[in-house]
Amino acid sequence: MTAAGPAREPGRPADLRYPAVNPGPHEEERPVPHEPQPQSPDELDAQAVRTWSSLAVAALGRAREDIDAINVYPVADADTGTNLYLTAESADRALAEALGNAPAGVSGTTGDGRPDAAGRASLLPTLSHAVRAYAHGALIGARGNSGTILAQLLRGVADVLGEEPGDRAPGPLLARALTRAAEEAYAAVAHPVEGTMLTIAAAAARAGETAAAAGTAADVALAAYDGARAALADTPGQLAELGRAGVVDAGGCGLVAVLGALSQALSGREPAAEAVRGRAVPVPQPPQPCDAEEQGGPAYEVIYLLEAAEPDVARLRERLDGLGDSLVVVGGDGLWNVHVHVDDPGAAVEAGVVAGRPYRIRITYFGDERRRARGERVQRAVVAVVPGEGLAGLCGEAGATTVLAPPGEVPDTAELVDAIRRAHAREVVLLPGGADQRAAAAAAAEQARADGVRVAVIPTRSAVQGLAALAVHDPEGTFDEDVVAMTAAAGATRYGELAVAERQSFTSAGICQAGDVLGLIDGDVAVIGSGLDDTARAVLERMLGSGGELVTLVLGPEVPDSLAARLEAYVQHGHLAVDTVTYRGGRHCAPLLIGVE
Repeated sequence: MTAAGPAREPGRPADLRYPAVNPGPHEEERPVPHEPQPQSPDELDAQAVRTWSSLAVAALGRAREDIDAINVYPVADADTGTNLYLTAESADRALAEALGNAPAGVSGTTGDGRPDAAGRASLLPTLSHAVRAYAHGALIGARGNSGTILAQLLRGVADVLGEEPGDRAPGPLLARALTRAAEEAYAAVAHPVEGTMLTIAAAAARAGETAAAAGTAADVALAAYDGARAALADTPGQLAELGRAGVVDAGGCGLVAVLGALSQALSGREPAAEAVRGRAVPVPQPPQPCDAEEQGGPAYEVIYLLEAAEPDVARLRERLDGLGDSLVVVGGDGLWNVHVHVDDPGAAVEAGVVAGRPYRIRITYFGDERRRARGERVQRAVVAVVPGEGLAGLCGEAGATTVLAPPGEVPDTAELVDAIRRAHAREVVLLPGGADQRAAAAAAAEQARADGVRVAVIPTRSAVQGLAALAVHDPEGTFDEDVVAMTAAAGATRYGELAVAERQSFTSAGICQAGDVLGLIDGDVAVIGSGLDDTARAVLERMLGSGGELVTLVLGPEVPDSLAARLEAYVQHGHLAVDTVTYRGGRHCAPLLIGVE
């Protein structure tokens, strides 16, 4: 496969070494046309935060492909710019929603009942409301190592600006917020490394504190931005991986873009062009790709939101630190975002279950990212929604980008759009995990098509149908032929499932009691039994009654391997020409999934 460099904007030089952050004139600052109205240089309010957020999304959107292209640390998976952009986008959405529903204060009135000046001001959302919403949006939408650290930086800012400012001047207040942000980001990373965005955050904070004594908020923001740019230029000398590749830190470059947006929001003037102009490191060629196995690092990235108490999270940190690396746990007040690189994704999620309630679980196999590390956009990819970590790993090894959706949970459209973007392909085949996920899949496909990606949704109703479709996927054939073949394979696969009844209920097979084992075929209860073995055999016999060549068994986390052995023997005894394959579904998977092709 021929490697291709990152897409460039018309007129951008081919030998660009660093991403352009807030590109603009090099000689002097100038007012930005068609942007939100600038703030007073010494004014920190909700509107300033809203402007900052909008400008940060725009800056990261412009720079994300260039940032992806220089991503070599901690894993060269070419997604740092995209992760930062998606994190900022999530924060911006949450902020917009919060300001649209912001509580009004108690207003004063004039003699005719209309709000007076103080009353009109009290109807505006507060700075505290805005920064807390902004940080919360970043927390729940954080992507990757860099996005998770950005979320914690914004939380640190919110911890200071979210307090009642009292008589503190905006300049020193903002400086203190940047300092708190850097402190909290360092604390969130299990093993901080210099030469990364942590270093950039600390340099920005120091520069901001220096300017705070006699400076406005705009002065502090500009000083922080300049300090960050200078620190970014030095990162190749601090981190060996960057020095060998001849690039600056990708996460730090994104943070410079965010700080540039803050300076622009407070002053109304565009920051000074590129992040490290005049401090280039010679780059003989783009950074070379290397997957997790070549680097000797863990094979999976695991991210999830976690509802848990702080003492339980402290124990979780210790557990995850022993399982892998690149551990970052951010958040507080009962809600956390957990990020770690591991070889055993199931164990990482299990640790979260012990600590509290994990959800929005995302598992990425780093082998999927090799193409992105080369800066390539492949012709075709598959995105599959799966109910368990074991299936996520299985589909990942087969080349699919996966979205984990435990039974009863439906991934939202944003998660599916994110997965389509991560697939980094011109054509995508989307395999929803069930009928209840088709609406979100259809909406995600429409959004992706608007971005120029050709997407086909195959109406799979079970994970085993997705496995059947993935087995015949042919990325070398035409898109239409591939979709037809995968649709036919999924449609030719009957699917069954074993579940345990939680309460007495009426079913299509009669009345079940709590604790009964239910055998479902094609979504309907067909068998009510008292044990897994007998019920599974009854379901298999009915499914094979109309013929079949291959039986697929997917075992849940608490089902012993001996059950699979007994079922395989049962199939071989009664159906000599039928083969059987068995997989582990992992945590959250149903006790047993059955496919008959």
